[in-house]
Amino acid sequence: MKNINDILQKRILVLDGAMGTMLQRYNFTEADFRGQRFKDWEHPLQGNNDLLSLTQPKAIADVHRKYFEAGADIVETNTFSSTTIAMADYHLEGVVYELNYEAARIAKKVADEFTEKEPDKPRFVAGSIGPTNKTASMSPDVNDPGFRAISFDALRIAYKQQAEALLDGGVDMLLVETVFDTLNAKAALFAIEEVKEERNIKVPVMVSGTITDASGRTLSGQTAEAFLISIAHIPLLSVGFNCALGADQLTPHLEVLAKKSDLPISAHPNAGLPNAFGEYDETPEEMAEQIKEYLEKGLVNIVGGCCGTTPEHIKALSTLVKNYEPRKLVVPA
Repeated sequence: MKNINDILQKRILVLDGAMGTMLQRYNFTEADFRGQRFKDWEHPLQGNNDLLSLTQPKAIADVHRKYFEAGADIVETNTFSSTTIAMADYHLEGVVYELNYEAARIAKKVADEFTEKEPDKPRFVAGSIGPTNKTASMSPDVNDPGFRAISFDALRIAYKQQAEALLDGGVDMLLVETVFDTLNAKAALFAIEEVKEERNIKVPVMVSGTITDASGRTLSGQTAEAFLISIAHIPLLSVGFNCALGADQLTPHLEVLAKKSDLPISAHPNAGLPNAFGEYDETPEEMAEQIKEYLEKGLVNIVGGCCGTTPEHIKALSTLVKNYEPRKLVVPA
């Protein structure tokens, strides 16, 4: 792998857009989600997008291909919910290793195709590690504030399995993303450090938090600066924010990170805020115009899209970033 740190010094890298938004275009039915392998599964599976890596692998590869064609340097694996914790909703804990391994393998195969065609623009795969549907630092029960639905150790074990499978499948880096509870992220990062130590390997790790509302805090109550401080002890490739907010609302929080961190900064916001039907209306041109502020202020090194974004959005961003220098990094002596 061409050293991604060297590339980050030279240009702004582009991350892909939303996987779920693209998969919705296929209008997959329950039968499509099940495929042959799970046709007799006794629980509903429709909506389990991660399962499509096993039952509709061609569609997953096609989505990755469209994002690379749009100019993305990095695509994320289709594994946002591929932990035993999240897959318990579908009673699919037993296929979690395979979900991660196959998703990584699919994405890496497509990335290699593009790198072979354009060796001067290597394409990378980031193993997507989502926050799970549990929170380690808050109670889900307002009547029992001391209750926790998950323990740090249970999260660590689940994340370790996911990280191992993603690495076995060939990802170039790991992305702990959409962090709404930093304790969850710390469990993921702890697990990744364990894997690195056991395998005696170095793996670039990206972390991306999510500011949940106008308060400027994560769901567990941290400001952008507190979030940064909480993970600063881990060696990271980049830190940033994604999801929840549109590009313009994210600007002040990126400014905090850029001011307080020496790391490369990433941003992959939503295509605006959802409308009354939960859909995203922001056009590629509108989003690019807002992202331009990041670039003019020198805030970012990696940009991409989250909910509601498509290859058209990523194409607009990849065209835009060519005109700007990346945020200057302080390189250790």
